[in-house]
Amino acid sequence: MVAARAHASRIRAVDRTSRPAAWWFQFVRQEPIDRDYVDFVCRERRLIIELDGGQHSERPEDGHRDSELSALGYRVIRIWNNDVIENLDGVLETLLSELEKSPLTPALSPQAGRGR
Repeated sequence: MVAARAHASRIRAVDRTSRPAAWWFQFVRQEPIDRDYVDFVCRERRLIIELDGGQHSERPEDGHRDSELSALGYRVIRIWNNDVIENLDGVLETLLSELEKSPLTPALSPQAGRGR
């Protein structure tokens, strides 16, 4: 336990500029947005990540849900669970590419009663 804390402390002490770009973004897991819960969301970049298994391959509901979330100013990307296991480097490249893009719209104000 002490060794793990020391290791974590050394990692935090590393110059932030040498860390991967994805470390600069905060993601929240299982977050409610409108009427749905999303797997992961980076509110700063208005990016939602959905991790999908085989049950999502032919679901029209997913497309409808993605459209609703897009209407709220979010970009939705879907990543297959299989890809996370078998092609993690490719998944991380995709995430970095998406994070580097500008958000679809400016963040919606909580006072406006939309978004979150």
